Parts: sequence; C-alpha cells; structure tokens
Amino acid sequence: MTTLQSAPRATTTGPSPARGRGRRSTRWLPTVVLLLGAAYCLVPVLWVLTAATKSPGELFTTVPFRPGTGFLDNLRGLFSYGGGEFGRWALNSALYAGAGSLLSTAMSAAAGYGLAKFAFRGRRVLLVALFGGVLMPGITLAVPQYLLLSAVGLAGTYWSVLLPLLVNPFGIYLCWVFASSSVPDETLEAARLDGAGELRTFWAISVPMMLPGLVTVLLLQFIGIWNNFLLPFIMLSDQGRYPLTLGLYTLLARGSGESALYSLAVTGAAVSVVPLVALMLVLQRFWRVDLLSGGVKG
Repeated sequence: MTTLQSAPRATTTGPSPARGRGRRSTRWLPTVVLLLGAAYCLVPVLWVLTAATKSPGELFTTVPFRPGTGFLDNLRGLFSYGGGEFGRWALNSALYAGAGSLLSTAMSAAAGYGLAKFAFRGRRVLLVALFGGVLMPGITLAVPQYLLLSAVGLAGTYWSVLLPLLVNPFGIYLCWVFASSSVPDETLEAARLDGAGELRTFWAISVPMMLPGLVTVLLLQFIGIWNNFLLPFIMLSDQGRYPLTLGLYTLLARGSGESALYSLAVTGAAVSVVPLVALMLVLQRFWRVDLLSGGVKG
C-alpha cells in the first residue's frame, strides 16, 4: 500500500517585504532629524541676511524672507553711525578674540601636554579640578572675576576681558585628550635620548602632532570669545572698549526710541557673522590637510 507524502513547503530565508519596508522607513529618520536641526539653526541666519537688505520702511512691512533694496544704505549708515562706533567695536572684538584665542590655545596646549605626559604629585587632583571646571558654567564666575579684577584696578580695561579668557578648562581638556592619544611616549623618549630639552621636545615634536587638535581649540575659543556677551557686559563701562556683541546690544536698545536703528542693528549682526564664516572655512581646510598628512605619515 502506497502512502502519499505531501511535498515540503518552501521556506524563505530572506527578510520579508514588510520588514524591508520597515527598515527603509527607519533609515530616513536620522536624515529627517538632521534636516529639522539644520532648519532650526539656519532659518534665523537666513532671516538676518534678508533683513539686512531691507530699508527701515521695509523691515516690518514686507514678507520676512524677501530681500529688500536698502543693503548698501544700511552698510553706509552702520559704519558712519556715531563717528564710526561699529568699526571700533569690530576692532575690539578682533583684539579680544584674536589675542585671547591665541594665548588661550597656547596655555591649553602646554597644560594639556603636561597633564598627559608628566607624572607628578597632585596630578589626579588637577584632573578632577579640570573636569569640574569643564562642567561649571562660565556665568557663575563672571561676578567673582569682576570683584577680583576690580580689587587690583583692572576692571573696565581691556585686560578685564582678556585675562579671564586665557584659562579655558574645556580647551585644556581637549589638549589633554589629544596629547594622550596623538603623541607617543616612545617618540618623546627618543627625543630626550638625542639630547633635546623638554621645551624643544614640546615645541618641535609634540606641537606638530597636536596641531589638528590645537586648530580645533583655537576655532572654538575664537568663536566663544567673539560671541561672548556677559563678561564684557559686566566688566566694561566705556563704550569705546565694547566688543560687537555689547555694541550691537546698545544699538538695539537705542532703537526703541528710533526705529531706523533696528535696520542698522540687524545689518551689524549680519556683518559680524562674516569673520566667523571665513575663519571656519580657512581653519577647516587647514584641519583636514593636517589630518590627511598625519594619516599618511602614520
């Protein structure tokens, strides 16, 4: 007697169509989130750029993102207002951000390198204090710094803005991380065996290896100082020493009694972004070249 056997069912080992569609749909989620974040950051910038092209009569009467016809007049009015106050504010910001970022990066590089490559008593305590400084908001130190600088007669001077910016815990932390990972101990030992001193070893060997990280610290510190408002607001009383942030704030405050100043303030905000964009483009290219050259050498 013969028995009938049913043929085995074909089994599919690949993903089901529904599962594939689910995976494809979730792939778009990070892109959508990034696009929303980019729009959140870029829409205000776009509004400032278009508002800077509008005359005082067009600023509040036309479509928000429609370019106007008064950009050149706004520029002339901005640089001629108050006998050239905007130019002085721009020079002050360049002084604070340029000198402050260079000196702060140099101090951060030396401190981070020392913490990463030297073993000494109290090193762990300094690292804990460094982490605490990274977590502490800068706003909490502004008033104590003003009291200290006022006690030595430096409040209201250029030094009252520069000195508190030289020690940057986050910059020291980045330099510590980068020195720990990019500067081999064997290379330093070889340099010492060849007779190089510690200062020469740091400057001729360690700094070139840390250069991409130092460029990052310089860029972050420059942007932070350029956009700093609270510290100059507390320290300075002379408008001739104001940076752009504080100067534009006073210009906007005056606009409450003279509406034409709103266009100048918006134009000044648009102009003040240009150095940051230029610096970002230049240093980003320089940073990428250093990373590529370091990868080839490695």
